[in-house]
Amino acid sequence: MAIPRILITTGEPAGIGPELCLDIARLEWPALLVAVGDPELLGQRAALTGSPVEIDEFDSAAEAIHRPGHLPCITVPLATESFPGRLDQANSAQVVECIRLAANECMAGSFNGLVTAPVHKGIINDAGIRFSGHTEMLAELSGHTSNVVMMLLAGDLRVALATTHLPLREVPDAITTEKLENSLRVLHRDLHSLFDIRDPRILVCGLNPHAGEGGHLGSEDGEIIAPVVSRLREEGLAIRGPLPADTAFTQEQLGQCDAVMAMYHDQGLPVLKHVGFGQAVNISLGLPLIRTSVDHGTALDMAGTGKADSGSLQAALGLAIELAGKRMKETET
Repeated sequence: MAIPRILITTGEPAGIGPELCLDIARLEWPALLVAVGDPELLGQRAALTGSPVEIDEFDSAAEAIHRPGHLPCITVPLATESFPGRLDQANSAQVVECIRLAANECMAGSFNGLVTAPVHKGIINDAGIRFSGHTEMLAELSGHTSNVVMMLLAGDLRVALATTHLPLREVPDAITTEKLENSLRVLHRDLHSLFDIRDPRILVCGLNPHAGEGGHLGSEDGEIIAPVVSRLREEGLAIRGPLPADTAFTQEQLGQCDAVMAMYHDQGLPVLKHVGFGQAVNISLGLPLIRTSVDHGTALDMAGTGKADSGSLQAALGLAIELAGKRMKETET
């Protein structure tokens, strides 16, 4: 069987993304790894951190499997020289173009998976580019805006999000019957298809304290979340909720589910990152491509020091290779 071909975007050039890519390039992987970014930046960061990795121009005809110590690169040049820890709006368009190019290559079938290093959303928006995150951008590029779900996993804990990168005051309006039902269906389907869980058990968090306290602490739990859960249960899906979020993450409850659907970013992810920060993986469900990412940000203060831990990127790459290989095998059969 052919080996997976995986693209890795290098992320914010002033952050730790470039050197994390260099770090994983030193290891053996059962796949072809190709960076998408500026090879000069990668070379400069390799020299700065003493990384023994050679940056090569990607040759689709010559490359077969990853060679430790080498990193082929598809060139997307920076607008201006980048320095560790110093954000520059001039390079924001390059960061976004790397994501766009990589996603399109995957959707065209040239590559089997995408792993993304961290970006800095603030500097991208400061440059006048509307950007709320990889998940949202990939949803737009693929035309799957209503069906993409952000999920992070650390060990056996999987936490999906009903909403992603929104100001807290906008969250209640974003939780609609249609959107929540679509998200739960995508989660259920991909837990089965990607993670081989035959009958996925999903625990749904409430939005409000005490899941609304019978309507006394908010109406969304009773008027939106509970009816969606009830309807999907009637179809035979193993879904429970809404449960108060402050008890949903107890060992007793987690032992009875395969994934938790949290209503917003900071409801579910602090728990997951407490369990496995630095080793967790972000995966976008519902896309026509495999996409995984790290569980952390750009760490500008560590950029250029060579001290950044690539554990999360290694985990993201390992999962992308596994899932891409699984999908390739299914396609062949």
